[in-house]
Amino acid sequence: MNDPQPQTSVAGPARPLSNAAELKQRRRDLLKALGDEAVLLLPAAPEVIRNRDVHHPYRQSSDLTWLTGFPEPEAVAVLAPKRKEGAFVLFCRPRDPEREVWDGYRYGVEGAVEQFGADEAFPIAELDQRLPDILADRRRVVYPLGLDDDFDRRVIGWLRAVRALARKGISAPSELVSADRYLHERRLIKSKSELKIMRRAAAISAAAHQRLMQRAAPGCTEQRLEATFLAACAEQGARFQAYPPIVGSGANACVLHYVENAGVLSDGDLVLVDAGCELEGYASDITRTFPANGRFSAAQRRLYELVLKAQRAAIAKVRAGNHWNQPHKAALKVLTQGLVELGLIQAEGADLKQLIKDERHKPFYMHKTGHWLGMDVHDVGQYKQAGRWRRFEPGMVLTVEPGLYIAPDAEAPAEYRGIGIRIEDDVLVTDGEPEVLSAAVPKDPDEIEVLMAAASRTV
Repeated sequence: MNDPQPQTSVAGPARPLSNAAELKQRRRDLLKALGDEAVLLLPAAPEVIRNRDVHHPYRQSSDLTWLTGFPEPEAVAVLAPKRKEGAFVLFCRPRDPEREVWDGYRYGVEGAVEQFGADEAFPIAELDQRLPDILADRRRVVYPLGLDDDFDRRVIGWLRAVRALARKGISAPSELVSADRYLHERRLIKSKSELKIMRRAAAISAAAHQRLMQRAAPGCTEQRLEATFLAACAEQGARFQAYPPIVGSGANACVLHYVENAGVLSDGDLVLVDAGCELEGYASDITRTFPANGRFSAAQRRLYELVLKAQRAAIAKVRAGNHWNQPHKAALKVLTQGLVELGLIQAEGADLKQLIKDERHKPFYMHKTGHWLGMDVHDVGQYKQAGRWRRFEPGMVLTVEPGLYIAPDAEAPAEYRGIGIRIEDDVLVTDGEPEVLSAAVPKDPDEIEVLMAAASRTV
């Protein structure tokens, strides 16, 4: 990597937004919801140093992307209803030919207006100067309260600047409101264009999972399987992942968020792969578990089929009108009954309802059965409303991911120890049957064995 030296040329063309009309409509709807007395402030995600002067790959704030599509750091979007000069203001980095040679094209204030639909745009260096005027005589400031200490302090500074104008008859905002209540419920219901992207992301990840299964063999490393997945996604246009891939073989699969991916597959291991690409800002999240040698042992198959049965019961509950916890309850019922039948739970005269109430499954299944999915892999949106589990509505997307994790030292029959299994799919709530976006990845054990047998799996 070279050290930057002054240059004068400019690189890169502007890219038009494919969803500009939808973004504009989102802002219209949000302006109406904010009311005339509020101002919304949305900062860009900060750049993060990886080491010395090298940054991690930049990823924009999901909220800012959802509302504006603007991809650059050092920016603040402002929505100010009824503002005379225009309600949508974007502060951003100016064009800089010298820096663009090194770091790439910048949209600048011109691009903020022409490409992203801002009514007005200003250099980010003018934020402190101009924002107090925008906040003047408003009652409420809406922003990501408590998310970034530095931005919290800047908001306080702007409020102080407005208060200093009191003798001129200008009033300062008296309320700070989290932006979550305005943005996150809107993000929870996915539009047709969002679902189109999420279907494509799931399809890319599904194909990558299949390629990975076909490359697996005893002696192969977890890291090689991770690399196979990353390459398969990148080849289809998904350069980034929604989260660090989990590739755990043998007992490593019993670690829920195992990310070292440093083990070697052994003959007789099961391999758990939890991985999903990100495409155009939207996540996929798929988990499959399969035998390293291509054949489930009898004990592995018994546990696997139990998890699969639990997942199918849970997916069947993902229907409009059902509440969020119903899939989890369905999975727990199947898993607990199965654990009793396999001898991992001793019922001791208790019925199934009591065993679930006593959380006898917890040593082997310690997480919920899913989460919202969208621009964030653990996406925004409340799970309860007014203290009650919320009802599913068409357009919501969630994961369904029951599992069993029998640690090597667990109090369990020896044939089950060291086995970790999770099966996870991305599921869309519709007006009828749930749509499994990730259905292209085999999960029936016989289908997995057929897929793996058809491949030439060499290390």
